[in-house]
Amino acid sequence: MLLGIDRKATELSHIHDRLAWMVSDQLVLEILNCDEKFNHVNCLNKHGFKVYSQNEEDGLIQRILDNVGRDSRTFVEFGIGTGLENNTVYLLLNGWRGTWIEGNPEHVAKSKCHFERLVASYRLNILNRLITAENIEGILEEAGVPDDLELLSIDIDGNDYWVWKAITRYRPRVVIIEYNAGMGPSADWKMYYNPDHVWNGSRNFGASLKAMELLGREKGYVLIGCNLTGTNAFFVRSDLNLSKFLEPFTSERHFQPPRYYLRFFPGHPVDPAEIAGFQ
Repeated sequence: MLLGIDRKATELSHIHDRLAWMVSDQLVLEILNCDEKFNHVNCLNKHGFKVYSQNEEDGLIQRILDNVGRDSRTFVEFGIGTGLENNTVYLLLNGWRGTWIEGNPEHVAKSKCHFERLVASYRLNILNRLITAENIEGILEEAGVPDDLELLSIDIDGNDYWVWKAITRYRPRVVIIEYNAGMGPSADWKMYYNPDHVWNGSRNFGASLKAMELLGREKGYVLIGCNLTGTNAFFVRSDLNLSKFLEPFTSERHFQPPRYYLRFFPGHPVDPAEIAGFQ
């Protein structure tokens, strides 16, 4: 009887997953059809898809790189969790190399286990460090990050704005950074800097999209889009060809509200063993 109950529970779980997938797909379609800007040929959002990213960032990153080109194929990402769901795993699958920095030692141990072959072949460097505005450039230098770094992804649930501001030596082509969508499209708001900050699940984290836009301009970058969940903002260096991106490059144009309820599915669940197939 217990085996029968387990089978029924598994069946119900699969049905729930399929329904969640269908509902999320329908919601995404409705969102993309509700605003004419999504139909513009230069709009990023219609190119989104998920392979290893948390949401649809994998597709957005691919589209951006198709527009600006690929050179060194190197990346740095802060805040990678266990390594199985972040913005740069798909780049590894496509032959890139780079550095991950994560503050949780248990997550670092798991990611080193998952990506053991890539670490051993020096395609991936994984560091256990707590990042602050004061130490970030020293950490990047310690990691041997090349000056021609191509993509930087920042998601540390707090001092993201201040850490990006502190990076002056490295000017990657593309920057992906988490923003606080709860602060709306126009308010210039950033969290008070605290190097010991730990996110408590509240709205007190990071910075508004407007604050990120202004910081980007100060550093020589333009805002070219956000993902549909209202989580990540995408910036491209302003000296590159921007003709294939949607103007104006402002927070008012590209803001996406907090749609954290959206879920993107890559198909079957990720199995860490599949990483062994990376070449």
